[in-house]
Amino acid sequence: MPPVVRRLLLAVTAMILLAGPAVAAERTPLILISFDGFRADYLDKGLTPTLTAIAAEGAWAGEGMRPSFPANTYPNHYTLITGLRPDHHGLTDNIMVDPERPGVTFSMGARDQVADRFWWDGGEPVWVTAERAGLRTAPMDWPGTEAPVGGLRPAFWSVYDQTLSASDRVDRLLGQIDLPAAERPVFMTLYLEAVDSQGHWTSPDGEGLHRALAEVDAAVARLVAGLKARGLYDKVNLVFVADHGMAEVSPERVLFVEDLAPSDAVTAVSLGTISGLIARTPAAEAALVGKHPHVECWRKEDLPARFHYGTHRRIPPIICLPETGWILTSREAHARSPMTGQAGKHGFDPYDMTMRALFIARGPAIKPGVVLPVFDNVSVYPLLMTLLGVTPRPNDGHLDDVAAALR
Repeated sequence: MPPVVRRLLLAVTAMILLAGPAVAAERTPLILISFDGFRADYLDKGLTPTLTAIAAEGAWAGEGMRPSFPANTYPNHYTLITGLRPDHHGLTDNIMVDPERPGVTFSMGARDQVADRFWWDGGEPVWVTAERAGLRTAPMDWPGTEAPVGGLRPAFWSVYDQTLSASDRVDRLLGQIDLPAAERPVFMTLYLEAVDSQGHWTSPDGEGLHRALAEVDAAVARLVAGLKARGLYDKVNLVFVADHGMAEVSPERVLFVEDLAPSDAVTAVSLGTISGLIARTPAAEAALVGKHPHVECWRKEDLPARFHYGTHRRIPPIICLPETGWILTSREAHARSPMTGQAGKHGFDPYDMTMRALFIARGPAIKPGVVLPVFDNVSVYPLLMTLLGVTPRPNDGHLDDVAAALR
């Protein structure tokens, strides 16, 4: 190779390497906002004017987005960010056991388990792939961020603090945007749980829920105002999602496992809506499996195909799903737990309208005035990766489901 060509190649290579961080910093920022438990039709209540205006300016799922089975918080948050069904990424429910960790139970309140990558390494979330591509990320409060998934942590993360107000979380995000270009994250998240909390403890359509809707809308208004003040509102892609909807339950619609099979022959991994059971005798298994009044139970390998669920080792051998609005528990759990005192629940059939979740997108890459038909939430992931300009990992989603929203 002639010396002049060699020098030219070296110079070009050096320029590319030096330009890397700057190019990353120039990418259009992506902010992913999750409203836990925001049922799709809550947008019709007239209590969220900011969100309604954003939907009109961008693209949204008019009849909602279908959650993955089970329609619970951790499985669906991880599906949204990996594009994998819970059966594939391994966050198979909010409460899990794993034969590779005998005697250990994963739950959202078990902070040591939440921070253990063992439970999360079955999927690669957006922030891991983006960081490996040279982008800085700040997926604050998103399930999975407290663990070094794949051995990597995002540039910004924190231990989830439910006491942190919605306005403080917005201000934290705006503070990240204000960082110097070389430090500024390209991918950020905001998580707000008020709608889910009020949906559970008051009702899916009560004064508490209405206050929560107004609260999260005010947080969005604060975010919009902050972006506008920085001249960034039309230069940032915003994606708003929910993990699931909410259905009304009552003490009059409670079922007991003991009425299906002898309690001393059944171990419950989880109870409530979707329930995972272990039958310790063939007779108990035979008694559980099948249709019962207001609930149906399957061996996990026999679950309906539309659930895309049943192969992962963390899924209990028997899965029971009550009719929407009913709860399956045990008499012991009913006596010691306020679970059945809740007025709203999720985890029901994801094809039920009450489980449908919010989806809205707005920004320079989003076509305004688009109303998307119902789609499965696995397809949010390829949209996020497209907006970031990062090659997605193998996943269960389909960009075609949401491609109409892209310019």
